[in-house]
Amino acid sequence: MQELFPGDRNMPRATKLDGYLTLAQAAEFLGVPVYTLRNWLDQGKLPTHRNPMNNYRLVKKKDLENLLCDVERSASSTRRARKKKAK
Repeated sequence: MQELFPGDRNMPRATKLDGYLTLAQAAEFLGVPVYTLRNWLDQGKLPTHRNPMNNYRLVKKKDLENLLCDVERSASSTRRARKKKAK
């Protein structure tokens, strides 16, 4: 977490929004339609955050990267299982 006003201890700590993506940006990052991403968020498959200024939904880029890693791990374990079964 980065402080916006590091010298003033009376100011609340704030986080910059550059680690977050809008739904359109997140959907493009994942390669899925926006409505699919909305469904996943509504079902609780990914954590969502709200922009305090406009109440838009935001997704952390790190959460999306973790999702892609999980998908890759799942795909590679499926390939290994198929190879074992073929032998």
